[in-house]
Amino acid sequence: MKIVLLGYMASGKSTIGRGFAEKKQISFIDLDDYIEKKEEKTISEIFEERGEIYFRKQEHKYLKELLDKKESFVLSLGGGTPCYAGNMDVLSSHEEVSSVYLKTSIKTIVDRLMNEKSKRPLVARLKEEALSEFVAKHLFERSYYYNQANYMIVLDNKSVDDIIDDLQVILS
Repeated sequence: MKIVLLGYMASGKSTIGRGFAEKKQISFIDLDDYIEKKEEKTISEIFEERGEIYFRKQEHKYLKELLDKKESFVLSLGGGTPCYAGNMDVLSSHEEVSSVYLKTSIKTIVDRLMNEKSKRPLVARLKEEALSEFVAKHLFERSYYYNQANYMIVLDNKSVDDIIDDLQVILS
């Protein structure tokens, strides 16, 4: 069993993924963390030193590497991962993979990002109104890819435990 969580930044992929993996007693992997270990650089450093095209190629390579592993795990993708290098095709070509889109409203994402701007270089300098516009534009562009997931869970107004329970129901 390989569960792959996708959605926009700050949608809760890592929090939900960790909780679900713990409940299922399987490994949790955050793709960004995995890339940072393999490359021995932070995502920001990779973008800065090698550029986005290099990063997207490495992201694609490491996604395939993980999906080829034999063991079960929960994998949290980066917000942009589904949108590049045919990564959604890679996910759907693995029969043992169940992909789940964690759908979150623009307002919820903006509220979360306002509280963690220091950890998000992509949005660190944006004021709330500009941030809202930025998120809305990105979600519009990325929804085509996100909606190709096998399942979707709408997260707004749900607790982490409720979402984990929802995940368990749809994946059983």
